[in-house]
Amino acid sequence: MHIVQHLEELHKRIIITFLVFLLFLVMVFVYVQDIYHVLVRELPFKLALLGPSDILIVYFMIASVVAIAATIPVGAYQAWLFVRPALTPKERKVTIAYIPALFILFVLGISFGYYILLPLVLHFLMSLSNDMFHTFFTTEKYFQFLLHMTLPFGFLFELPVVIMFLTSLGIINPYRLQKIRKYAYFILIVVSIVITPPDFLSDILVSIPLLLLYEGSVSLSKFVYKRQHRAKEGNKDAYESI
Repeated sequence: MHIVQHLEELHKRIIITFLVFLLFLVMVFVYVQDIYHVLVRELPFKLALLGPSDILIVYFMIASVVAIAATIPVGAYQAWLFVRPALTPKERKVTIAYIPALFILFVLGISFGYYILLPLVLHFLMSLSNDMFHTFFTTEKYFQFLLHMTLPFGFLFELPVVIMFLTSLGIINPYRLQKIRKYAYFILIVVSIVITPPDFLSDILVSIPLLLLYEGSVSLSKFVYKRQHRAKEGNKDAYESI
């Protein structure tokens, strides 16, 4: 295929993914009020509205996150269709198995942010007031805060599957990942410090899972790389015996 054909194919895959996202967005809006009540039912404070459009913005944020999660398998499948012509039949079977894992890890990342990080950060920030201020949270500001504490982890938890996929394509290998380990650690620790309150405990609780994710990604990359290497050696021996 020429470069123009590749771009046309890529454009087609992006359009399909975007249309599926819009479809899920509309479908989620039907149940967005129920999702909203689930998210706020255990809050120790009441949320306030400053304008009639605030609740619509909040509903859109909730629906967008759910629609993104639902669209991930479709987007991953479209990406797989785009690179499929460059893969061997065996590589096609292996890489398509990553698609369900992308969705599962995204949900796990969101859950980590919501059930572990969010209560920790919220408790710390609330403790800073020390009864000096009247607590007043607007619905829009709270859900923006909720989004910042959860959505990044949904994407960060995709790291192992992305690394395995790129290793399968031969773009990276575990030995390169090991060489850049100290730089990766530095970036992940900086990310954890930026998205958490300025206390040592929060930084540790977020940094450790991110570093474990990276090490897990390296191990999975090594597994895929060695398996590919053994397969190539087996094919080479079979060819030489002929």
